[in-house]
Amino acid sequence: MTDTAETPDAFPAEAPAEVLADPVDLAAQLAARLCHDFISPASAIVSGLDLLDDPSAQDMREDAMVLIAQSARKLADLLAFCRAAFGSASTTEVFDARDLEALARGVFGHMKAELVWEVVPTAISKPAARTMLNLSQIVGSALPTGGSVTVKCVEADGRTVISVEGAGPRVRMRPEVEGGLLGRPKGDAMGGAWIQAFYVHSLVAQAGGKVAVEVSEGGLTVGAWVAS
Repeated sequence: MTDTAETPDAFPAEAPAEVLADPVDLAAQLAARLCHDFISPASAIVSGLDLLDDPSAQDMREDAMVLIAQSARKLADLLAFCRAAFGSASTTEVFDARDLEALARGVFGHMKAELVWEVVPTAISKPAARTMLNLSQIVGSALPTGGSVTVKCVEADGRTVISVEGAGPRVRMRPEVEGGLLGRPKGDAMGGAWIQAFYVHSLVAQAGGKVAVEVSEGGLTVGAWVAS
């Protein structure tokens, strides 16, 4: 899938079979995924506060303050990101691309990969904005030892076309993530990674669009389009 952000017709013509899933179960899995993301920095904050309260650990006071500050920033960045990526965020149906970039950079500040932002439109519809944010995090998570994630977006032929490209030394997309993006059931895999991918698939499908995935040695590209 080459230059997906410039060639909306590159997506496969056939649509994947829709997965009939219990909406209550999907909501529970999504909530569990978000709690998993939030619990790590929240627990680190509590650990830092415990150190400050420990009379025998006063020599670690400075380290505790650094831990609290870093973890609080990570938690705040994640909350702001997830509010836009998963929630309503506001009543507006259009997002400023600069705000989306700030949210993505906030999360990538706590990841190994570097974010490259190449978004052309200045205003992004809510379905496209949510898709872009989620795909950027998904691809960034596929680069655990670092690399680059390039987010591209253009408008063409009545569509908003998104391409997120990851390149790095140990790029790896889990099978359940690729399956979720393409609308396949979770199966026996853990739901934490799958549910975000399946959420993107459902979001794009509801907006009348499609998702495509291409994985190669040293890189991967996830593309999506939604109606403008």
